[in-house]
Amino acid sequence: MSPLFDRELRFAEEAFGCPYHAALVRKPAAVGASPLHGHADFYEFMAVVEGSGRNLLPVGAQELRPGDVVLVRPQDRHEPQGAGPHGMRFVNVAFPAQAWHHFTGIVELPDSTGAEPALWRLGGAASERAQQLFRRVLNRFHHEPSMIDALRFWTDLVELLGGDRTPGEGAAGPEWLVRARSDMHLETHLREGVPRLTELAAVSAAHLSRSMREHYGTTPTAFVTDLRLQRAAELLGTTSESVTRIAHRCGFSSQSYFTRCFRGAYGMPPKEYRRRSGQAFVPGPPAPAP
Repeated sequence: MSPLFDRELRFAEEAFGCPYHAALVRKPAAVGASPLHGHADFYEFMAVVEGSGRNLLPVGAQELRPGDVVLVRPQDRHEPQGAGPHGMRFVNVAFPAQAWHHFTGIVELPDSTGAEPALWRLGGAASERAQQLFRRVLNRFHHEPSMIDALRFWTDLVELLGGDRTPGEGAAGPEWLVRARSDMHLETHLREGVPRLTELAAVSAAHLSRSMREHYGTTPTAFVTDLRLQRAAELLGTTSESVTRIAHRCGFSSQSYFTRCFRGAYGMPPKEYRRRSGQAFVPGPPAPAP
């Protein structure tokens, strides 16, 4: 019998006012199924540092041991569980999905599309290096964490893990699709939306839609909306432009529609996100409200 799904976690509730969240987690030995949880709007890297355990999934589990690194995505349902006799300790680093998507778009890292969370089994020097990276970002979390710390962690970890592909994944997609997705990060393209994506891909709308679903598990509309929200979040955190202006720059037809989409993705309205971003990203007083 599959474990029950228990709860959906949101980043803002787990890491109030911080650009990322990190913790050293202890899981005692346990037997049997445990309720699973999901991540509504964030990713999480886990690095096992001691003991053994498993990552429970809707079907089956991933056995975990020291040196293993797992990437859990918003679409995953899981629950870490320790195994006997001493359970398991791991460092977990959680960060907003929008920020991670922005980073992977810049470095042209393929989306993780496997059926299960990506799992790397590291040993020797690679395992020691990974644990250094996790300890460093954990230490920074307890001493005024910044987005620079998260970016450094992602860059170093992706390089260590081999960056261009996660275990068990197929190709990132045909070259025309990878190129079109990358080009859509330009704000001028972003404002024009799906029609511009279709032009950049140089295929029919139906073929584009089928390819997006096959290789990335999403639709062109959802992909464009996600990119628009990423860009909007970046502008809210780094500029004092009005919410209306940011909505227009990112291609939203109205401020009310933008606010509704943004709240659905981030769990808070744009003005509240700006206030918290000012606290998390920029030392000193929050950025002025529009």
